[in-house]
Amino acid sequence: MAARRPKTRLSREALELVAQRFRALGDATRLALLHGLFEQERTVQELCELTGATQANASKHLALLLEQGLVARRRDGFYTRYRINDATLQGLCGLVCASLAERHETVRASLVS
Repeated sequence: MAARRPKTRLSREALELVAQRFRALGDATRLALLHGLFEQERTVQELCELTGATQANASKHLALLLEQGLVARRRDGFYTRYRINDATLQGLCGLVCASLAERHETVRASLVS
């Protein structure tokens, strides 16, 4: 499948916004938190149990994801619940994982040959 080329050239400012988005996704802890949210809305405590992150660390990463518009939050009594706010995230992660799996298989096959 060939990659689609953008119809217009992106401005420097637009490219910086894209770079900020990729930087937000460029941390394993943040990816683990997002992965936990793909299934359902969760509290910080639930995300900590899933990912092994401390509450302070998870909260710091969730604040960055919130700032970038990738997650949203809502108060629920004493808890704050987080959810995915960008519907493209799961598809993007799926594309990257599929690409890595394909590359891994190609490398493995070349080593076996």
